[in-house]
Amino acid sequence: MTSEILHIENLSKHYGLVEALNNLSLSINQGQVFGILGPNGSGKTTTLYIVMGIVNPDSGSYSWFEQSHSNSYHKNIGSLIETPNFYPYLTAQQNLTITAKIKGIDLSDIKRVLNITGLYERRNYRFDTFSLGMKQRLALSSVLLGDPQVLVLDEPANGLDPQGIADIREIIRTQASLGKTIIIASHILDEIEKVCTHVAILKKGKLIASGKVNELLSANEQLFLSSDRNSDLFEFLVRAGVCNNITMVEKGILIEIQQPYGSAYINKLAFENGFMLNVIEPRNQSLEEQFLELIKK
Repeated sequence: MTSEILHIENLSKHYGLVEALNNLSLSINQGQVFGILGPNGSGKTTTLYIVMGIVNPDSGSYSWFEQSHSNSYHKNIGSLIETPNFYPYLTAQQNLTITAKIKGIDLSDIKRVLNITGLYERRNYRFDTFSLGMKQRLALSSVLLGDPQVLVLDEPANGLDPQGIADIREIIRTQASLGKTIIIASHILDEIEKVCTHVAILKKGKLIASGKVNELLSANEQLFLSSDRNSDLFEFLVRAGVCNNITMVEKGILIEIQQPYGSAYINKLAFENGFMLNVIEPRNQSLEEQFLELIKK
């Protein structure tokens, strides 16, 4: 049975007149790569601040590892929420030595984490000579010290070039393959789609959608249809009541199929009513398209 790693119940938080969170409830289970997705101001970072004990909620509760929260849970969690305070004039190895001593972790673990993040060959380079991507990988090295069960990452790919983003993505995938639970807050939709198994979408502090990434992708299956009588086909489909959404687009019609119907049924229905389809193509919405639709509602 999969155990619950983090349970969030009706969290609310205000900063003055600004409502950062509004009765947020989430459940994150062992082994999930859980993305918290939303535009700026949606409450992603506030959520992480609260569950990591950095700020207190106005109301609601949370628990780690199915226990009431206390400082004891921190040893099982590696978090990257704020920029680590690395010393610019010290090397990567020296900076991690300080971090390891603060955390009470054996210094022998430094070699392991530098190998994971691909920085071992640069261990004796000063921090101020590192590129932004290398600095972020060193930050991840500090998070991985002590081999925590859970990783909590706030915008881990923010500001990186494509290669830096790819590097961070690969590290996350490797850690996930080891069975770790990873919680990622991000506004980079493509990265959530590529690395996460589950996603929660926030808007102005409220949860507006959540679930498995692949189920969200398949939940709104779309078809592009084209015939020699697109206008007539459009009117027929509106009357037929087998689609959730129907839109006229260039050279055809885009429909969102209503369950339990599928593409074969749509093709058969059209043919039986005198419409020969020249094109019938599946066009699943990307997470980005669904995200943009959700936050507009």
